[in-house]
Amino acid sequence: MNNPKTESLLSTLETFLLGKRRKLEYALTCLLSQGHILIEDVPGVGKTTLAKSVANCINADFKRIQFTSDLLPSDLIGVTVFHQNKGQFEFQKGPVFTNVLLADEINRANPKTQSALLEAMHDAQVSHDGKTMPLPSPFFVIATQNSKDNYGTFPLPESQLDRFLMKIHLGYPDEVHEKNVIKGHYQKDFNNTVKISQSELAQLQTETRAVHVSDELLHYMYQIIDSSRNHPNVRVGVSPRGGQALYRACQSMAFIRNRDYVIPDDVSELTPYVLGHRVILKHHQVPGTPASENAVTKTFDEILDKVARPV
Repeated sequence: MNNPKTESLLSTLETFLLGKRRKLEYALTCLLSQGHILIEDVPGVGKTTLAKSVANCINADFKRIQFTSDLLPSDLIGVTVFHQNKGQFEFQKGPVFTNVLLADEINRANPKTQSALLEAMHDAQVSHDGKTMPLPSPFFVIATQNSKDNYGTFPLPESQLDRFLMKIHLGYPDEVHEKNVIKGHYQKDFNNTVKISQSELAQLQTETRAVHVSDELLHYMYQIIDSSRNHPNVRVGVSPRGGQALYRACQSMAFIRNRDYVIPDDVSELTPYVLGHRVILKHHQVPGTPASENAVTKTFDEILDKVARPV
């Protein structure tokens, strides 16, 4: 199975974000799964570049929202204003009405504003003044957040975290690629980088759903999810929605890697990124704050070691 369109997308994205092939695969996995991605990292590692380059490669509208403590839900969704010359009220759409939305430093906004994205992310629609309005298709949210130790941050509500298909870190590039970044030897022009149309993207999203997942691998996923609910360090385990997310992510990852079937490595590789932000730990976590990455990683390492892996 060969997917020249996905390979073309990845190759183009790599010219903007050097040395991040694996993380770009994860971002493309979310896009093909019709999910959203949360990136927690320090400033200056390419989060905005990733969002802009994805939008341009699929010929999509792009908008960026800088989340702050005084941001209101209406700043995202929009407001109804009265036009005196027309003598009527009209709804002015907010920045959420776009294809690719960069929600920058999402955890600097208060929980009420964070939750304004819930309906948009889950149902691709928003409600205002008793009316429901669909969002453009595709609708892809790339959200960034600061470390929980940063001053002036609000932890994302659990229901909000659950709407993100994956949570990743971009990290720093290796020495060779970082030297090229420092010299400015990377693509900076976002014009004329379209690789696929939106209709072609929709076709790719449909094709990923045809990727085969065997009963043995489905059972493997279920055992991982069930073990997360029974692990001694876990207070709240992975929900069925998390299971759906892992299933779809594995299909998309296999498709990106030119396979029409999922293998055990897809499941074990994606498990921490798809399920890690969906659990609440007991001993390592104060209620209302995110669990430490090390504690979550250790927990899922133990789960993957315990669960029988299909041959």
